[in-house]
Amino acid sequence: MKLSGGIILSASALAMGLSVSLNTSAGAAPMHRVNAQAVLGVEQLDGKTSKYPRRLSEYGFFLDKAGRLPAARVIPYALNTALYSDGADKLRYIFLPDGAVMSDAGEGGLLDLPVGSAIVKTFAFGETYIETRLLLHRADGWLALPYKWNEDQSEATLALVGARMELTRPDGETISYQIPNKNQCKQCHVKDKVVTPIGPKSRNLPREWFSDQASAGRIEAIPAVHDTVPHWDARAEVADTGSLARGYLDVNCAHCHQPGGSASNSGLDLRWEQWDPYAVGIAKPPVAAGRGAGGHKVSIAPGDPDASILVYRMSSTEPGVAMPELGRSTNDAEGISVIRQWVEGMNPAS
Repeated sequence: MKLSGGIILSASALAMGLSVSLNTSAGAAPMHRVNAQAVLGVEQLDGKTSKYPRRLSEYGFFLDKAGRLPAARVIPYALNTALYSDGADKLRYIFLPDGAVMSDAGEGGLLDLPVGSAIVKTFAFGETYIETRLLLHRADGWLALPYKWNEDQSEATLALVGARMELTRPDGETISYQIPNKNQCKQCHVKDKVVTPIGPKSRNLPREWFSDQASAGRIEAIPAVHDTVPHWDARAEVADTGSLARGYLDVNCAHCHQPGGSASNSGLDLRWEQWDPYAVGIAKPPVAAGRGAGGHKVSIAPGDPDASILVYRMSSTEPGVAMPELGRSTNDAEGISVIRQWVEGMNPAS
């Protein structure tokens, strides 16, 4: 990989998050380091670090301001099945402070990331970055902050109030894209009134990624997870439509629809590990039959996706009806297709 100025970095070094020194004509420059004070929100005497840094570059997560080259200990990762966000690509990273390691929280759930860690997620369409969302693990808990990229792709700035953008996707469709404000970030990331990550779960991460982290000494032990979420991109090879559907619902819906989540009052529990059919929504009437129900009587009508509230709301973009409520202005046709197949395959008599 080549940068302006003739600096060449190996792709393998970047993928492993290894330390990289930048050499200049004046000699070796100091190694680039992530600004740990910015992650922790520690105020510095020079005033350059505040609780809410205004520019993404102030954290030093990347070797370049354009956010293309991760710094040391900024570890790329990918999910087996990812959240749908209007078809945006996601570039995901975990930052671990010096000397820190990840650990497995058990039951295939979220990784345990120590104080001083960060989760970095950039949303892009093609080669154009739109926003980068941060989850910062500070002494008083996790903090979610959104950053919006400028037009020349040279910097992302803090967007506490969010933003609404009209943009054209690579497929030619023009969409109204929403960058969530700080409070909206919390709507999805709050469980039991505490901000928490929702993405990097052991069951939804590739096994080979854990092997790489163990080899590099960045995780205590490789999690023993036997029931993993299927790889969405290889779904044509997955015979069990139910596992595809449940994985999709776990990633796209369960952060709100679970005990302690922001939509727990619905009575739905769409987590991967929940196998009570009624809790998942099968033959379950809605708690409140408003217009979001679309006149349908149950969340999931076995054998009949067109009579299912779940499918109806997933297939809508109308505010107050569409589910999820945030993060999309378009429908995920592939996701809806898998959910429909799953519901169609259910025996109405069972």
